[in-house]
Amino acid sequence: MAILFQTPDAWLATVERGQQRWVFTNGCFDLLHPGHLHLLREARKLGDLLIVGINSDASVKRLKGPERPVQSLDIRMRQLAELSEVNVIIPFEEDTPLELIRIIRPDILVKGGDYTAAAVVGHDIVREVVIIPLLPGYSTTQQLSDRKKH
Repeated sequence: MAILFQTPDAWLATVERGQQRWVFTNGCFDLLHPGHLHLLREARKLGDLLIVGINSDASVKRLKGPERPVQSLDIRMRQLAELSEVNVIIPFEEDTPLELIRIIRPDILVKGGDYTAAAVVGHDIVREVVIIPLLPGYSTTQQLSDRKKH
């Protein structure tokens, strides 16, 4: 089970880096779906430790609109914590995880195939950016939009 931290400083105070390769990804993870699971599984294969930055409720609302998030930050964090691939979960209040990435200094940033490496926030801070191809048909925003149409 992953360890949940409220701040990156709280987590960094408990860990020694050593030779581990730290992998970082982030997102809202509002309604956990197979696309998220695919991304997290593939990201975990890239290093020794998978750190997930998760948008706060206020951040999701600013990014996705007034009806989001569907699930609270606490629920979203607890669901991610159940996944064996995820080692550490840290929420962030900003619209992007840039400050979190600056503090943690992961080796690898991972995002889904709807990004290019140059568009990934923090790409200039890390050693490597890896883009994981999306699983077609799995987008929380798209799924919620499709439900409203029917």
